[in-house]
Amino acid sequence: MKIDLTDTTSSKINKALVQGRRAIGTPAVGMVLTLVIVTDEENAYDALRAANEASREHPSRTLVVIKRVSRTPRARAQARLDAEVRVGAEAGTGETVILRLYGEVTEHAQSVVLPLLLPDAPVVVWWPVAAPLDPAKDPLGALAQRRVTDTYASEQPIQELSARAEAYTPGDTDLSWTRITPWRSMLAAALDQVVCEVTSVEVEGEEFNPSVELLAMWLADRLGVPVGRALSSGPGLTAVRMETSAGPVVLDRADGSLANLSIQGQPDRAVALKRRETSELIAEELRRLDPDDTYASALRYGVDRLGDDGPSQWVATPAPAAKTPAAPAAAAAVAVTAPEASKASEASAEKAPAAAKKAPAKKAAAK
Repeated sequence: MKIDLTDTTSSKINKALVQGRRAIGTPAVGMVLTLVIVTDEENAYDALRAANEASREHPSRTLVVIKRVSRTPRARAQARLDAEVRVGAEAGTGETVILRLYGEVTEHAQSVVLPLLLPDAPVVVWWPVAAPLDPAKDPLGALAQRRVTDTYASEQPIQELSARAEAYTPGDTDLSWTRITPWRSMLAAALDQVVCEVTSVEVEGEEFNPSVELLAMWLADRLGVPVGRALSSGPGLTAVRMETSAGPVVLDRADGSLANLSIQGQPDRAVALKRRETSELIAEELRRLDPDDTYASALRYGVDRLGDDGPSQWVATPAPAAKTPAAPAAAAAVAVTAPEASKASEASAEKAPAAAKKAPAKKAAAK
């Protein structure tokens, strides 16, 4: 069922929701959270479709906030709120309200959204595009327990990661981080199968992809070893190669769907590692509403190693052939030293030629 409201108020929208539930015979409210999507008209359809699919796992009231741009000074001075209320089959397993804000009301979106939040239920705010630099201080973000952004959708994703680290507040998360969950799980499971010590790592993926950088930051943060960066044509992440005391461990995904796991002394195994849809990513984020400390640690580890001039300083290293571990010398040339590096290593670095010092700094920008 769909109800259109023009030049309306939050009170009238609430009444329309009650009317819609009664009309389809479900007067009770069975939603578990409120999902607020802040987007533009161009991306609203895709974001709403993803939210509706995720609502099958997490029944929710979805509020889509679209701030319309007024073309004339007179139009900008006139505040207006239009709404589209969807219940039943039109809204997945929950309720959907599409809010279009005009004029001065665009500056006070929180006053429109606040009366529509489900009482005593968590609030999640998602910016598919154009997220604020500090989501927690955004008027809408301040209403939420969980704030979801996507650095992959930004024009300068690496600089965006730096800004996210500086402004991080418990409850912030990033779909670029969610995309690497299967990779993190598979790599952790691979290391559980062998008793070894990891000495170096190389992460391979397409350029300007924040998920590749986040995975490299996570590995460097958790393992405390040099992590190199190799560029490939993608899609997304393509390989992780770990040098260990028991031999190389390689997870290679060349086609974006099926990966090959190679561990020294064991037969190669094919593992499903497909690129996931946005609806699956949102559903995963809605499963947990507590702060993600692992994400915070990985994000903060890498931010001080991003170049001031951005990804233009990245130095590409040739990607090794599949199943071929990166040579230790090559890995050291692009390595990022862990915070726990010894003073002896620092003294050795000071003696290196100036040109050699610049190479790691540039390579760190890729992380």
